[in-house]
Order: sequence, then C-alpha cells, then structure tokens
Amino acid sequence: MDALADLLQGVRARGALFSRSVMSPPWGLEFRNPARLTLCTMLSDEAWLVPAEGEPRRLRAGDVALVRGPQVYRVADRPDTPPGVIVLDAERCVRPDGSDVCEEVCLGPRTFGDSADGPAVLASGSYQVAGDISERLLSALPPVLVVPDDQGPCDLLRRLGEEIGTDAPGQQLVLDRLLDLMLVLTLRCWFDMPEANPPAWYRALSDPVAGAALRALHASPARAWTVAALAAEVGVSRATLARRFTELVGEPPLTYLTGWRMALAADLLRDPDETVARVAKRVGYADGFAFSSAFKRTRGVSPSVHRVAG
Repeated sequence: MDALADLLQGVRARGALFSRSVMSPPWGLEFRNPARLTLCTMLSDEAWLVPAEGEPRRLRAGDVALVRGPQVYRVADRPDTPPGVIVLDAERCVRPDGSDVCEEVCLGPRTFGDSADGPAVLASGSYQVAGDISERLLSALPPVLVVPDDQGPCDLLRRLGEEIGTDAPGQQLVLDRLLDLMLVLTLRCWFDMPEANPPAWYRALSDPVAGAALRALHASPARAWTVAALAAEVGVSRATLARRFTELVGEPPLTYLTGWRMALAADLLRDPDETVARVAKRVGYADGFAFSSAFKRTRGVSPSVHRVAG
C-alpha cells in the first residue's frame, strides 16, 4: 500500500452518479450537482468546460477532466453559449426557468439530450466523497484539471461510454469499478504532467528512501515506529532517513506518521460502533488517553467532540 492508494480508498465509487449527454450545437449544460469530485469526458466532438472561477478549458474528444466540488460549472459547445438545461443530478434536469424537462430529454438509461444522433456526447461520473482521508487527496487537486487524450486512459473511455447507456444486472457495480480505474489512471497522468503541482508525498514516492519509508508507514500505521526502526526497514541510517524524508516530504517521518494516524482515526470515529479505545489501538496508541491527547493536539478538539461534530 502507498500514500496514493490509501487516499483513494476514501473516494472509491459506491453508487456513483452517471450521465451521458447527447447534444447538437448550439448547446449548453449547467451542472449543479454538489459532488466533491466529478470526472467528465467528451466521447465525441469537443466542448468547453467553464468553471465557477477561472478560465474556460477546452475538452477535445478523449480528454478527461476532473472537477473538484462542490461548484457550479457549465459544459457547452462554446464558452459563451448559455445553458439550455440545468442538471441537478443523474435523474433530474430543468430549464433555466425551473420547469422540469426530464421526460422531454430522456433518451435511455442514464442518457439525455436533444437528439439521439447528436454529434457531441459528454459522459460524466460523480463521487459523493466524505472523510478526512479523502480531503487530503482533494486538497492536492486544482478546481479543474484536464488530462489530454494522448496521455489519458483512452480505451476505458470507450467502454465507460458504452456501459453508461446499458441497463443490465450488476450495472452500477460495473460503472463504479470503471470510474475508480479511470480516476486512478487520470490522477497518475495528471501528477506526472509538467503543469501539475503534485503534493510532496506523491513526488517522494519515487525516491528509494523516502518512498520506501512512506510505503512502510502506510502499510503498518499502528506499528510502534521509531526513526531507528523505520531506517532499518528501509535499509539506511537514521540520519539518512531523517534527512531524505524531511527534505522530500516536508516534515520528519514521525510527524508525518502522526498526521496520517489522526486522519485515519478521524474517519474511524465516524463509525458509531467504534469506541475511542478501539480506534486508539487501530492507529497505534496503547491507551485512549495518549490517543486523545495526540488527537486534540493535532486536530484542536477531542475525539468525542469530533465524533459528535462529524
């Protein structure tokens, strides 16, 4: 397990919302779905994605965009084309005046548009993301990112487009897993692009010292780690580990470990069946008192208060 894999566990699709829009120019769609993360792509033709803030982004066929929400954004044939339909979720669409238009534009399962043979086909899938672990990933992303066709998961796009319009047993599970795979591949492509600004932990994963240490910490966060034990695991001296890890990740190994443990704990505490003592042991603390002190020191509130607020 590595840092990216751990963070992506929190955004795994479970009943994700999908839609396919088939449009003829001039066309414009406004999306008001409050999803924390939406993946969208043009399966044919091209369009412009206009975020709530920032410059419009051109989407050619095969390009993949990730939109970090919640935010209202538009997709249209031109940046200045006003929306003719407002998409509230995968099953609810209205005109700008608020009148319902779902029956009028419905073309099939998860598919709507102004004509079945329109040249522009937009596909999207939205995650309802929650939890502190997921926020660590979302905070590393810009409001909108675009991965061009020649660098993205092209073959998966065609399969996703076909599956969105299918109504078969287990269809939601198929779509969820395809969306998960597309998300992982898109993020990997994005983080490797020159214009991206990946977080320090992602850049450090490729380093033989810091990357090995990160993988060890994520694989066994509850282990009683010391710098010496982690250095032995990686096969370097304590000084080399401390210097290399801090230089690349931006903080010492045990400081990073504490932050990761507290993120894990914050999500575990949302489970009403988990006691504070059990959560403490799962993230590497021998007793609830030591864990509560560390949690309050890093999070500003006690585990009990966090649980009530969450």
